[in-house]
Amino acid sequence: MTDKTTPLMDELEKHIRILVNPIKKEDELSKILKVKLTKKEFKVLKTWANSEPVEELLTKIDMDKERYEELSLKLIKKINQEKFKQAVCI
Repeated sequence: MTDKTTPLMDELEKHIRILVNPIKKEDELSKILKVKLTKKEFKVLKTWANSEPVEELLTKIDMDKERYEELSLKLIKKINQEKFKQAVCI
């Protein structure tokens, strides 16, 4: 078994303020994120993780910049909730 991280795992680690335990592996993590996040929040997180242009995402999901910023703040708050961290960590 390798300890290889993925862009999605790295992105979560970047936004979680206090990370006590390692994040679960990609396949299990994706399943949890699809339950815990809205579809748009999940798409935003994947866009960040894959270093894709935000403008492309905004066009794809028909969202303006202001709504994107609100959604991003909400997403980061959600990621830092204890219940969320417990769900995504080993």
